Amino acid sequence: MSNHDQIYLSQAAAYEAMISRQPDLSEIVRQIRPYRNLDVLDLGAGSGRLASFLAPEAKTLICTDASRPMLDILDRKLTEQNYVRNWITLEADHRSLPVPDSSRDIVVSGWSICYLASSNQPEWEAHLERIIAELQRVLRPDGTIIIFETMGTGTETPDPPEFLTSYYSLLEKKYGFQHQWVRADYRFASVEEAIEHTEFFFGEELAARIRSNGWSTLPECAGVWWKQLGSLDKEM
Repeated sequence: MSNHDQIYLSQAAAYEAMISRQPDLSEIVRQIRPYRNLDVLDLGAGSGRLASFLAPEAKTLICTDASRPMLDILDRKLTEQNYVRNWITLEADHRSLPVPDSSRDIVVSGWSICYLASSNQPEWEAHLERIIAELQRVLRPDGTIIIFETMGTGTETPDPPEFLTSYYSLLEKKYGFQHQWVRADYRFASVEEAIEHTEFFFGEELAARIRSNGWSTLPECAGVWWKQLGSLDKEM
């Protein structure tokens, strides 16, 4: 089990406190495919970074994740926001989804597929192939896949980790995804708060850079990959 896997199980609340400092990404998703009144799958939904803006507009929302503590936070958060309950949460592996064939209009995944598609993982290419096949299985013929992943934390322009570059390359060259990048900075009230909320996840080296640079806003670059099936295949 990786350090991050353990964090998702035992420090879900701390993780939620960190990612809640990132910007709303709803407009990015909406530009690719408006999701109002559509059936959506949030793959690797975690504590609800994407589900928080998907739930109010989606017709139905399935949220899957390997961590039940993360899904519990998501469930509680959406309930407290007084949304009509149009969502369900399911513990699931990306490679074997308990979701019916051709039942979703959109699949959105944020910072999640990377854990199986990192080149540090044995058979990562096979994992990715199986994940993409599952997403195509659950989508309707005109469905859309949208994937967010890191392009670098603590950097103002894209500088992705080397162990993810092969995964990103395959998304574009083998699977036909389009790509852009956006800033998704973490904003805190002070340098000390930035360190307090990020060191547990990103480690001491980044904490030292935050202090050295006096960052209350931690720069983060995010990659966005999307693929629209069938007649909806177009450029953003």
